Amino acid sequence: MRGTGKSKVMRYRKWGYIFLLPFVLVYIGFSLIPLITTVYNSFFENYRSGLTQVGPNFIGLRNFKAIFSDGDIWIYAKNTLIMWVLGFVPQILVSLLLGAWFSNPRLRLKGAGFFKTVIYLPNLIMASAFAMLFFTLFSDGGPINSLLMQLGIFKEPYQFLSNVWSTRGLVAFMNFIMWFGNTTILLMAGMMGVDTSLFEAAEVDGATSTQVFYRITLPLLRPILVYVLITSLIGGLQMFDVPQVLTNGSGDPVRSSMTLIMFLNKQLFSKNYGLGGALSVVLFVLTGILSLVVYRISNTKEKER
Repeated sequence: MRGTGKSKVMRYRKWGYIFLLPFVLVYIGFSLIPLITTVYNSFFENYRSGLTQVGPNFIGLRNFKAIFSDGDIWIYAKNTLIMWVLGFVPQILVSLLLGAWFSNPRLRLKGAGFFKTVIYLPNLIMASAFAMLFFTLFSDGGPINSLLMQLGIFKEPYQFLSNVWSTRGLVAFMNFIMWFGNTTILLMAGMMGVDTSLFEAAEVDGATSTQVFYRITLPLLRPILVYVLITSLIGGLQMFDVPQVLTNGSGDPVRSSMTLIMFLNKQLFSKNYGLGGALSVVLFVLTGILSLVVYRISNTKEKER
């Protein structure tokens, strides 16, 4: 009898392995092998100079040393951080406000489902299409400049894409528009998971809506807020498509909107595989560290419960 039971278990396990096989093959082919190849290339000198191919020659950690000794990498990191902060701060504030409104049963908002769908829709639009739309709207001869001149605000077209802060502001605004709906849904789910008895007790004690939000809702939302913060930061490190399309890959004006991934793309486009691989490894390690922070914080919260 025991032998029969074990054979049945083995048959069931076989089907589990069969169903896992497609994922494992896809992961190995499209994730693991490219990752190993990237790390391998980071230790080699491998680039094209004119019509001459240099390398691959093993040079150890020289590519990593070149990345950190070159001052440009710090400029691009600063650009990425500035545009992420400009987009994330209004994103989290608006998402908290909308989440509090939609999850508050006392407001009894009509058409809440419709508005939730509408604010999430920009997240479904391709970033490249969004960037092309804004490029057309804010170009020198675009409709925004025409409207501003008709209203008498400007006498001549304002060059939005030739000014450092207006270009950064447009990139940040597009990222805000595309992602605040997703953040609102996450925060709203966390708010709806809070025990309603806490709100009822606070209301009995005479607490105002503002006090309830700051003293009860925000502290209980801390794990989700940390998750949103770290995932948004990881997304900020990978910022590419919006500034790439908006500035035609140049990062102008004066490279003020050039991000780390745009810099990586330039290395790969120029076939400097060694330096591109090293930069990819640096970004991978940084992303892994941030992901580990999220895991540790979430794990600590689960143990406390």
